[in-house]
Amino acid sequence: MQRLELTWIGKDQEPRLEPRILLENPELRSGRPGPDGNWQGMLIHGDNLLALKALEAEFTGKIKCIYIDPPYNTGSAFEHYDDGIEHSLWLSLIRDRLKILRNLLADDGSIWISIDDNECHYLKVVCDEVFGRGNFVASIIWEKADSPRNSARQFSTDHDYILVYSRCPDWQPAKLPRTEEANSIYSNPDDDERGPWLPGDPYANKPYSKGLYTIEGPTGRKFSPPPGRYWRISEEKLRELDNDDRIWWGTKGDARPSIKRYLTEVSDLVPRTLWRKDDVGSNRTSKNEMRILFAGETSFDTPKPELLVHRILHIATNPNDLVLDSFLGSGTTAAVAHKMGRRWIGIELGEHAYTHCVPRLQKVVRGEDQGGISKAVGWRGSGGFRVFALAPTLLREDRFGQLVINPDYNAPMLAAAVCRHEGFRYEPDPLLWWKQGRGAGRDYLLATTQHVTRPLLDAIREDLLEGETLLICCRAFDKACASAYPDITLRKIPNMLFSRCEWGRDDYSLHIVPQPGEELAAGDTPAWPVPEPEEMPHKSGKKATLNPSQGELF
Repeated sequence: MQRLELTWIGKDQEPRLEPRILLENPELRSGRPGPDGNWQGMLIHGDNLLALKALEAEFTGKIKCIYIDPPYNTGSAFEHYDDGIEHSLWLSLIRDRLKILRNLLADDGSIWISIDDNECHYLKVVCDEVFGRGNFVASIIWEKADSPRNSARQFSTDHDYILVYSRCPDWQPAKLPRTEEANSIYSNPDDDERGPWLPGDPYANKPYSKGLYTIEGPTGRKFSPPPGRYWRISEEKLRELDNDDRIWWGTKGDARPSIKRYLTEVSDLVPRTLWRKDDVGSNRTSKNEMRILFAGETSFDTPKPELLVHRILHIATNPNDLVLDSFLGSGTTAAVAHKMGRRWIGIELGEHAYTHCVPRLQKVVRGEDQGGISKAVGWRGSGGFRVFALAPTLLREDRFGQLVINPDYNAPMLAAAVCRHEGFRYEPDPLLWWKQGRGAGRDYLLATTQHVTRPLLDAIREDLLEGETLLICCRAFDKACASAYPDITLRKIPNMLFSRCEWGRDDYSLHIVPQPGEELAAGDTPAWPVPEPEEMPHKSGKKATLNPSQGELF
């Protein structure tokens, strides 16, 4: 069978992403780690495609739930997002991100994507290609509007979609708690001591060998299945239930038999695909939440209500599971995940990562945010989170146009970055200085700007144990070192890295170039330049020590 795919201009021009390291600003830490020493949350400021690439080494196959609310490509200009990109470009940018997000998903994980009619059906085909059509779960309708918009040219749009895909086809969602509305259809007309019940259909369409019989009711009236249908249970079982007062024959005893389904015996609710505003909130709900959080400011045009994200995380996760939102926006996903006891990673490019997300999450940690779902989950504050930024590019052009190691990189940053490129874990040994990175088994890595000489190599070799191997990445080495030891390999940097990536590119965002006279959007400049090798600017003007990390938070 031929596989059908959506095609567009530029689809095959995939970016060669640089696997950046992450730099923590410890002065922006909020709260404290848990008893196990792990932090609950991680906020990353920077281009989300590069940030996702940075997470791959540590978090591949570990994310339980991904929720993203990407720009809808509507052609409308938003304060924090230029939401309107040529169609084929939008598809390429979304597809590039989805491919990495799929890698990050756990086998029992799921991804939820908010979208509207402008790109929903194209996005569905792209997701079928990336995740597999058999992993499509549902298309949820979210009632986002409280009232009609009479200024609409044709139709007033009442809903958005949420596309749901799983990593594996046997994924099972959690059920929702029963509601008063769901329980209201149960009654107790015969004062059954077992409580309210609902009459169940006794017939089935599926052929059943013991399902063709005639039974006599209390008044002598006889009942048989309609043509083409069958009793759901055998005659013996029906009489057994009748003797236990679990069959309802109507108030006069002459109605067709119904099997009682007791409220006390039914399970929680299977999620449905229509989510009404009364249950999960609307755009008005979320804007009111923003006003309370940010002293009347409502600068986000399409924030999502906390109840909506709460339902997603209830269905898709358990406490302590890891949640990711790579279009964090105002920080709703991170706030809800934190209140629900989930671990979280949020990525945001815009300056509002600091002006909105950090202050909002600080209020959550301190228990000062009592809006949204706080009262429903009994939130009083706890946990903590850390703030990271993408490191600058590892290689940049010098004044002669040649790629050289970025002078902003100090020794630990260089070692961590080279480990990332070579598939090693940055894990400096406290005793042996040359064991900077650890690979599979007993493989180690050393990254240095030194010129490696034979005496230096001999000294390292004396400490190398049997069965261990070492990869040395350096600026240069003596010719005699090249094949001195079979368990030591030498490579030159930056030569070994030249053709691997698109060096120096800091922005793969979904922003468009502004028209002449328009101001640049907040995220159109490099995410967080690092002017000095050992210091990082703090938003308050203070400086914090760089802490290279590969995402080892939890």
